Amino acid sequence: MWTSPEVWVAPAGIRAPAAADLREGVSFPTVDGSRSTSATARAILADAARAVDRDLAERVLACQDWRKGYLPLIRELTAASLPDRECATSIARAGLASMRSRLTLADGDHETPLEVSLTEVRPAYELGTGAIRGSARPVTELRVPYRGSALSGEALIEQLGRWVDAGAVEPSFAAAIGRVAENPDWLALAGRSIALVGAGAEIGPLAPLCSWGVEVLALDLPRANVWERIAKTAAAGAGTVHLPIAADGSHGVDLVRELPEACAWLRRGEHASGLTLGMYAYADGGDHVRVTGAFDALATELLSGGDAAAIAYLATPTDAFVVPEEAARSARSAYSDRRLRRVLQAPAKALSGDRVYRPAYADGVPVADALVAQQGPNYALAKRLQRWRGVAAAADGRRVSFNVAPATLTRSVTKNRILAAAYAGAHHFGIEIFAPETTSTLMAALLVYDLNTTPPLRAHPEQLFSDAAAHGGLWRAAYEPRSALGIAAVAGLPSVLVGRGSRS
Repeated sequence: MWTSPEVWVAPAGIRAPAAADLREGVSFPTVDGSRSTSATARAILADAARAVDRDLAERVLACQDWRKGYLPLIRELTAASLPDRECATSIARAGLASMRSRLTLADGDHETPLEVSLTEVRPAYELGTGAIRGSARPVTELRVPYRGSALSGEALIEQLGRWVDAGAVEPSFAAAIGRVAENPDWLALAGRSIALVGAGAEIGPLAPLCSWGVEVLALDLPRANVWERIAKTAAAGAGTVHLPIAADGSHGVDLVRELPEACAWLRRGEHASGLTLGMYAYADGGDHVRVTGAFDALATELLSGGDAAAIAYLATPTDAFVVPEEAARSARSAYSDRRLRRVLQAPAKALSGDRVYRPAYADGVPVADALVAQQGPNYALAKRLQRWRGVAAAADGRRVSFNVAPATLTRSVTKNRILAAAYAGAHHFGIEIFAPETTSTLMAALLVYDLNTTPPLRAHPEQLFSDAAAHGGLWRAAYEPRSALGIAAVAGLPSVLVGRGSRS
């Protein structure tokens, strides 16, 4: 157990709501009598596609087996952004407008469109504020945990070079991390505060930020186990972590159900002027879309009102991305150079009807399609909404940190046996799976880089994601990822079964 925060201020005479009193919150619209996630997802993606390709929009709406059929459609939508920057920004703005007009803030029988929810719905109560001040001295150099060591200085630079040589990260990633290592005074983010939605996320930046002495505003669900983790991390760090507190003393806020209250709390906070809003929350199924919609409304409101200066997200590598031509060429070369493997793989390719070991970028289009069916269409939509907000905000001149994180062995992955087995066998295909503490520190360092340097002039909006990407090798692998997923899972299954057996 952990003690109460060092400092906290109770709400002024406004009671905390009981769980039963909370509004339903950000919700999918009612379609044919039920809140259909599939119908809404199709409609949003179709509206986004219609901005540049009406035929693609109609095919999205006509898709019957949405659970599987969304995969090639997401790839097509990604490719539709290629022709020019206007295509990419049009898709992003149309998709966001559709989401914001369709999702609602539901409160009993009353539903308010999400796009006006923070204008028309007033906070029902006021959240208080707690503060946990770490007692450690700030870490003043970049140290990256990796395979039992803490890499810094020359050892870190050498490992960055190895990752580049292995195709696990883009060269711009190594350059960015190297710049942070050369400028350790950047780490404390002086004059800035970081609001972390999903502060307890396994690969979120809370732990490294706290160790560097950064001021953090932590938002996460009001669950005791989550806040015990956050409190321990904060107390072990060197910064100050502010947290929302209800009148009954409970910690945390449910952004989906308490969106107006969370927005008011952030606006009222006595934090540094340079507030960055970071989205690190994850939820299963349609709830991931709901919390993404809630964060989008929050970010839109605070950016437009001057209460926030930047937004930050992490992109999953298991998505479809426009990649640098050099990365696509590298993958094609790897496929051509298989030699003995080509002979060994021929029987499996023939027996599968050419469904396994398919070459990456076979159609010549530089779109890395690493979408994984097991993660589901709601996950894909949530991540796409986040990317659209990044593209739109950057086009509006906002500061955006949006970095592709490597595949990481998190708890959410290990819950799915197929994904866990595929990750365990991924090294057979040249893919490196990172440990959570390594990913967390590297992504926090990229956030520091993005907030301390002038954003580059990008020829295309999709470069927001390809710059400094750490995809673990998925973009440069010889095979289209889904065609190798099953083989990787078979190869990795024994180690997963042994690991589970040892924990039983």
